[in-house]
Amino acid sequence: MNVDLNVIPNSVLLDELFAPYRQMLGSDYDAYRNHGLRVFNFCCALAGERADADKIAVAAFFHDIGIWTDNTFDYIRPSQLLARRYLEKANKVAWCDEIEAMIGEHHKVSKYKLNPSWLVEPFRKADWIDLSAGLLRCRLPDDFVTNVILAFPNAGFHKKLLALAVERLKSHPFNPLPMMKL
Repeated sequence: MNVDLNVIPNSVLLDELFAPYRQMLGSDYDAYRNHGLRVFNFCCALAGERADADKIAVAAFFHDIGIWTDNTFDYIRPSQLLARRYLEKANKVAWCDEIEAMIGEHHKVSKYKLNPSWLVEPFRKADWIDLSAGLLRCRLPDDFVTNVILAFPNAGFHKKLLALAVERLKSHPFNPLPMMKL
């Protein structure tokens, strides 16, 4: 990918989605918001001309929110249900299947192939770039990935995930990462 990419400093829709959850997220607010903005930037870059910033913002906000709303590390379904409720209220029901797939497949290890016109695969790759702290780049330019990471500091996001994974391992040793898919 030989493209000059610029960091998107904010998303009005992401800010609107985060606002009512600020108190609930508490000390994790900056960590999760910055994660959402990193994933948003990486997905927009990976999707290129077919990027739909509003769809990406919705998925970026809701994809992990079930960790906090339902106090669980098995958060995919709760996150999908919250996204569906939001989309129904926003009169964007036509987006439900795609957004639910973006959320449901974002920890898939292998390529998503069911509907290549959807933003599921770029979103999956975007989350993997962030989960790997930029070690995976999915053909995005090194300087772009670095600039996104610098623009939106981790603020403890990966530390929070590690703590949740350790707790989950203690209580569910045979299913420590329920969100992962092959």
